[in-house]
Amino acid sequence: MPVKIEQVVEIAAPPQRVWSVMTDVVHWPEWTASVRSVELLDETRSLVPGSRVRIRQPRLPTAVWTVTAIEPERYFEWRNVASGVTSLGGHRIEALGSDRARVFLSLEWRGWLAPLIGLVYGGLSRRYVQTEAEGLKRRCEAGPGIRSDQ
Repeated sequence: MPVKIEQVVEIAAPPQRVWSVMTDVVHWPEWTASVRSVELLDETRSLVPGSRVRIRQPRLPTAVWTVTAIEPERYFEWRNVASGVTSLGGHRIEALGSDRARVFLSLEWRGWLAPLIGLVYGGLSRRYVQTEAEGLKRRCEAGPGIRSDQ
């Protein structure tokens, strides 16, 4: 039985800006305390189906995520496969006009170990997904003058 965590946040920024910040994964550590480092592992240096990303997070094992789906300016999903559990991370943007967006962040565990992973890491993961949503909101609402490398 899958275990799923979801966080929804409304952001007062153009959806294109939200997409730009959300997919600039190498700079996530600048705006969310839930991520220590992100490294693109493939030559493409961007998110495309099949690209791999190494993520280090506090209190969690380092994980390599593979992009499994992407719909530009709307959605991307990535997956990490470990023994007994597959983790799916979803990042969806819903435009609420030209200057607002609603973002859905999700983390789902599937596989025979999913209930145990949910029990052991569920509280921490809920906090991390919430921290990511809050950080994304702050970063995007800071305005277009804030570059992704600041």
